[in-house]
Amino acid sequence: MHQTIAEQPPRGVVPSTYVRLLYEYLEKRGVAAAALLGVAAPEAADRGSLRYPVAAWRTLLQRAAEYLQDPLLGLHLGQTITPAHFGVMGYVLLACPSLGAALARTLQYQRLLYDVNPMRSSVEGSDLLLEWGVDQGRPGPLVDECAITALLQLTHNATGRRIVATEIRFVNPAPADVQPYREWFGCPVLFDQPETSIRFPQALLALPLRQPDTVLLNVLERQADDLLAQLPPSDDFEQAVRRCIARLVREGQPELDLVANELHVSARTLHRRLAAAGINFRELRESIRQRLAEDYLADPRLQLGEIAQLLGYSEQSAFTRAFRRWSGQAPYAYRLSLLNPDAG
Repeated sequence: MHQTIAEQPPRGVVPSTYVRLLYEYLEKRGVAAAALLGVAAPEAADRGSLRYPVAAWRTLLQRAAEYLQDPLLGLHLGQTITPAHFGVMGYVLLACPSLGAALARTLQYQRLLYDVNPMRSSVEGSDLLLEWGVDQGRPGPLVDECAITALLQLTHNATGRRIVATEIRFVNPAPADVQPYREWFGCPVLFDQPETSIRFPQALLALPLRQPDTVLLNVLERQADDLLAQLPPSDDFEQAVRRCIARLVREGQPELDLVANELHVSARTLHRRLAAAGINFRELRESIRQRLAEDYLADPRLQLGEIAQLLGYSEQSAFTRAFRRWSGQAPYAYRLSLLNPDAG
């Protein structure tokens, strides 16, 4: 848990959610948290708007772990988190129709959930891979283990079932005993890796959540957008483009020029910056449309014609052709499989 001389302090911040979680954990064990940690507890009404430097968060975890003589504090603490700890963002995730939709919101609003090393997702064969690099530094075992455990615990809370990964990797050195990690995560856990990552079957993305509500989701997303706009500027240009496309697609076909204008950059600059990140604008727009289409189809109150209009299509037939291209099936068939997963 010590920091080497050559290591630079990690950059980034975490919401007060985590600090309040640590206070609750300590108080339940009869520990005077404020006296031990040396900082006041966040207000319960704060719901994550107050942010703590990740280096300070690491220090708080280290103090608590040493006092409790618990090197596995990250695992134990992460298991106690609930969506309610995250306020608006927690309810955004709960209102999503599927685990895939919740993951898309986690990527879109990750600065509100955990603003350290950004999470990236990719598909490898039949697996989905979530990765965190070390661009912002290495927060350390306690911080990383708490964050990964909390993410998996949130998926359990939202779906009502335990999500078991195929494999988990950490950038940190291996502990003396790796068995507790394998037992809790239920999968191989590797250490001393280039990146921290979670790998799990892509099929799990179709799992329905327990409290889906598309109407409420749209309201909550507007609140989350407002919170995101209040944060200091970020270099995460891709996420800004994603949010802009998702907003504009409801008004029609968002062309590159229109998105560039909304982001106050030239079309050439937008194209160049996306290309530097290996992103094609049209493919990105289609992937966002597909994600929105899947969300809308999970809401039985929406007719297919209404969904087509929400996605900027002038005719339902155009939407049907696009959805077949994305998923290999018609929108109605997809809706039936989602709403009746045990049918057939």
